[in-house]
Amino acid sequence: MKAEIGIIGGSGLYSMPGFELQQEIHIQTPWGDPSDAYIVGKLAGREVAFLARHGRGHRITPSELNFRANIYGMKQLGVSRIISLSAVGSLKEEHKPLDFVLPDQFFDRTRGRVSTFFGEGLVAHIGFSHPICPQLSDVVAKACTEQGVGAHKGGTYLCMEGPAFSTLAESNVYRSWGMDVIGMTNLQEAKLAREAEICYVTVAMVTDYDCWHPAHDAVTVADIIANLTKNAENAAKVVQATVAAMPTEHTCKCGSALSHALLTDKTRIPDATKKKLELLVGKYLG
Repeated sequence: MKAEIGIIGGSGLYSMPGFELQQEIHIQTPWGDPSDAYIVGKLAGREVAFLARHGRGHRITPSELNFRANIYGMKQLGVSRIISLSAVGSLKEEHKPLDFVLPDQFFDRTRGRVSTFFGEGLVAHIGFSHPICPQLSDVVAKACTEQGVGAHKGGTYLCMEGPAFSTLAESNVYRSWGMDVIGMTNLQEAKLAREAEICYVTVAMVTDYDCWHPAHDAVTVADIIANLTKNAENAAKVVQATVAAMPTEHTCKCGSALSHALLTDKTRIPDATKKKLELLVGKYLG
């Protein structure tokens, strides 16, 4: 089966209501197994693939995620747009618990995570100054408004390593830097989606104020889970409205991100690497 729109569900989102003709697809990639089977079916009349980022039952920590396999699997299914749902902590008073934030920037505080498909004899440097697809972000923002979900468009998602939450000192430093929300997963997805020439947007669902807020000085998993449940209902509504309103035409440049990114002389690329990356670069190596 094929799909045109991919949905990655984060903490609290292990399935997507409203799917029709669902089928589980188990995919093997050159980078190993994705987090779980892809659930492929129809949502709002469109072909959609859903993946539970942490696996059903929430079995995989942020640091253990096989980001390359997750994004490559979407590419194998034919996905050209990804809506990524992620639970986050808020670093600003105006981003309240149960609000959604649609960041347009990322800041990396992870340590040594692999976030590229390239190497092994093929060098590529993508442009990443604007990591979120503007067209896709606009569609999601309109869907939030239509569904009555409080959403803030723009801002910076700070991606930390985890799995422990921030210290108070760290949280206050991130606030002094002007960061908007904090999470543990979406930067690597965004980079890999860009390399795979897939449009990508993060829907950051606020569960708490991190530990900086006087009323939230000790964030607990119980508090977060309660808000995750409420956010999941809103997420399902927003995703369905987004998919229904998704234009068939792309007005962004995400689909040609590799057109000027490949540096290696074609004659010097190892055959094994060409074969491994055929799905991503075949059209450029012709």
